[in-house]
Amino acid sequence: MSLAVGALSSSNNMVDEKRDEGENSNVAVGAAEPANLQEEQRTSRYVTVSETDEEDDDDREQDIQLGPQYTLKEQIEKDKDDESLRKWKEQLLGSVDFDNIGETLEPEVRILSLSIVAPGRNDIVLAVPEDGKPTGNWFTLKEGSKYSLKFTFEVSNNIVSGLKYTNTVWKAGIKVDSAKQMLGTFSPQPEPYIHEMPEETTPSGMFARGSYSARTKFLDDDNKCYLEINYSFDIRKEWAAV
Repeated sequence: MSLAVGALSSSNNMVDEKRDEGENSNVAVGAAEPANLQEEQRTSRYVTVSETDEEDDDDREQDIQLGPQYTLKEQIEKDKDDESLRKWKEQLLGSVDFDNIGETLEPEVRILSLSIVAPGRNDIVLAVPEDGKPTGNWFTLKEGSKYSLKFTFEVSNNIVSGLKYTNTVWKAGIKVDSAKQMLGTFSPQPEPYIHEMPEETTPSGMFARGSYSARTKFLDDDNKCYLEINYSFDIRKEWAAV
């Protein structure tokens, strides 16, 4: 079972791509990518996963050569006399507060809240410690139950490109589940973003019940990690008492 919790890579590259593609390009920013464009990789919940699979993915990502970055203000000023490009940037940036954007090159993503959503139950709100290491058992899931993860986050300073989460789960020291999903590209805005992951079902049965350890990360396409949480959780016959 996968429970995930927790920049524009070269803005000028986006501008150059826009020139090549023409005015019919359609860029979605500030929302998750369409389903057919989402990247989601999953391995079986009951098949041991090779550590080299995850390492190979990381190596391929690190081989990508990214061009120079620009601050958001520099991007706004660049090619400002080109009307079609200016309109495209306005569409891309959406509700950016241009009066309050900084001159910082690096984007910043901050996870504000995390919760587990299950039909017919109150949301389980998870407290995220600053060191990313919750003490003790972080939460309990009922076997065979449907659930999804909902989180809110804010983006500041610059556009964050290719925001994704990765999640790895172990039981008794053996990796039993690994997932990676692309969330999308997001521009800075005053209001936080709200994202709910696709619904999943916890495994059930004697071998599924027990304690698990997990590690979840939020990263961008530069492999900058905004949140890493190492935690433990249980799968039991019933939900934990509230």
